[in-house]
Amino acid sequence: MLKTLLAGAALAAMLVAPAGAAEVKVGFVTTLTTPAGVIGKDMQDAVNLAVEHIGGKMGDLDVNVIFEDDGFKPETGKQATDKLVQQDDVTFVAGFIWSHVLLASRKSALDAGKFLISSNAGPSPIAGKLCHENFFSTSWQNDQTPMAMGEVLNQQGVNSIYIMAPNYAAGKNMVAGVERTFKGEIKGKDFTKWGKDAQLDFSAELAKAKASGAEGIFVFYPGKAGGAFVKQYQQAGLQGKVPLYSVFTVDSISLPKFQAANMDGVLGSQMTQFWAPDLDNEQNKKFVLAFKEKYGRYPSFYAAQSYDTIYLIKSAVEAVGGDLTNMDGMRAAMKKADFPSVRGKFTYGNNHMPVQNFYLREVVKDADGVWTTKVVSTVYENHQDPYAGECSMQ
Repeated sequence: MLKTLLAGAALAAMLVAPAGAAEVKVGFVTTLTTPAGVIGKDMQDAVNLAVEHIGGKMGDLDVNVIFEDDGFKPETGKQATDKLVQQDDVTFVAGFIWSHVLLASRKSALDAGKFLISSNAGPSPIAGKLCHENFFSTSWQNDQTPMAMGEVLNQQGVNSIYIMAPNYAAGKNMVAGVERTFKGEIKGKDFTKWGKDAQLDFSAELAKAKASGAEGIFVFYPGKAGGAFVKQYQQAGLQGKVPLYSVFTVDSISLPKFQAANMDGVLGSQMTQFWAPDLDNEQNKKFVLAFKEKYGRYPSFYAAQSYDTIYLIKSAVEAVGGDLTNMDGMRAAMKKADFPSVRGKFTYGNNHMPVQNFYLREVVKDADGVWTTKVVSTVYENHQDPYAGECSMQ
């Protein structure tokens, strides 16, 4: 009888206890090797800082973040996602710098019934026809930032540009974005090789840009390629003659290297972005100050988005009292975007892409002489991406 009572009590405890495990498992896929690993490290540092700031807890549950390296390859990223889903049984798969890696990995996460959160990549298909109820972004759709730059070019009276970008999904979206809003003439366009052996010699393309007679050059080159491009742009004698307009090329990752190399031409250069270190809200102030104190450098937008990812997940977990089987409840909570974001208050569109402001930013020296960026003006307010209408979700 005693054994029966104990068994019954144990069964009753199981029935009334919150469903789910004693921890929240978050898989985070990013690039931790190859020269692009500098971006992944910035994201990893921000995630670890966010976990520290929430005390390692989401409600009563411990947080367990499992980092996986995509090696800058779609097939490796998919394998990493498969491992997180099948072996680690995470509830959330997040991260993803590169659009082609995210597109290769999406089915592995979504078909397994997991939440998929992009902390950076925003390819147009996943914002449009491939939108999914369990996909969310803490960044932007690829076209939006260059769309804002196209508006800036119009405002500044630029009549013609030459375009250069890497030949992959995000590069094509970036070009489509600036072409969507820029009203002037496109004098020429080059898509260069991308991936692990990405093209880093741009002399031929720069010669074509110079010969085209374009009034400006628009580029999208993240990571190491950005530094190589800017250096060669200056060496080609184009600085001061053919202005450079960029997105995701000059940032808190590349600026320390530009400053160390005394590349003063970068000072005063402008770019567009949804976030900047000087955005005036409490969460952003806390994030930037703590990141600088802990790591000795300014955070990049990659870091800002990754920091937001943890707070988005936290809002979902706590909304359902830690019941990780309540997917509907967590999804509804994330759709509200009711968490302290470093960008300030924003909303989600029907495709779960942020509807948010975009700013013109300028490279400046801070009070300590460190190169950083500041907001110059607001280009778009509450901007929604152009693919939301292709998404079947309401």
